[in-house]
Amino acid sequence: MPSEPHEQATTRIERLAAAFGDDGVGPVLAAVREATAEGRHGRMGEWRAVLDDLPVVDRGWRIDDGVLVAGGAIDDRDALADRLRNLVPWRKGPLRLGGVSIDTEWRSDWKWDRVAPHVDLEAKNVLDIGAGNGYFAWRMLDAGAASVIACDPTLVFWFQHLAIEHFAGPARLDMLPVTFEVLPPAASFDVAFSMGVLYHRRDPLEHLARIRSHLAANGTALIETLVLPGDDDAEFDPPDRYANMRNVHRLPTVSRLLGWMKRVGYARPTCVDLTATTTDEQRPTEWMPFHSLAHALAPDRSVTIEGHPPPLRAVVVAGRG
Repeated sequence: MPSEPHEQATTRIERLAAAFGDDGVGPVLAAVREATAEGRHGRMGEWRAVLDDLPVVDRGWRIDDGVLVAGGAIDDRDALADRLRNLVPWRKGPLRLGGVSIDTEWRSDWKWDRVAPHVDLEAKNVLDIGAGNGYFAWRMLDAGAASVIACDPTLVFWFQHLAIEHFAGPARLDMLPVTFEVLPPAASFDVAFSMGVLYHRRDPLEHLARIRSHLAANGTALIETLVLPGDDDAEFDPPDRYANMRNVHRLPTVSRLLGWMKRVGYARPTCVDLTATTTDEQRPTEWMPFHSLAHALAPDRSVTIEGHPPPLRAVVVAGRG
């Protein structure tokens, strides 16, 4: 991890110890060092250069109508925008860094508006699995979380988070560029979020059980995932791609998803939202100029390009049990 002031580093270690126990800190930090070692990605030098070249600003952050605003606006925003474009694809946001507005692929603020009413984060210790660049983690802090530990192994997203942190300043947020599976379960989190992750797991029940193992006795899990339409107890394992994605496995109906959660021990799993993903919520922009949802759907939007039901997302909340 990049060097940081001693006081901030100590606080970070203390938060990791509170989450994973004194014996768990070493393995977590070792996994981070391995994940960020030189040569782990061919563009790491380029990404590090972006961070090294970020301007000095007045640090601070706020949420402004769904936008994560970090850092005071600088005069030469065109030059800053050019630097930040070296960290594409920017998927989660919207963001405004140093006065530069980043129109991300996802209107993640829309998802947060669907999720936030169903979970109390005040003074809670939170785990955010598959966090991307950390946009949702900042929303969790804004909602009153005492601390957030987030993980995502995609290195460019970690560098995006470090850029956001440069402008925002220290916060009770620790982003770990590792897979969820390397985190030692310590039953310490009050709330765990898994949003947009479950359908990428070949064994969804194992993922759900692993989340449960990280929850405190009265903890809450919030699962946001793709589901099949319909009220029957069924699932579909795409034989090749789904919506142009290779790694989509075992799409359940809501009924099947609730059954999975009961099977691994959750209490009172409840679907609190069911929303079709639209090309207004997920779309290409200059900050994510690659294929997006519109390229994954048939022209009339009625099915995916493979002929499967189009993306439908459920939010399920459950107690640890």
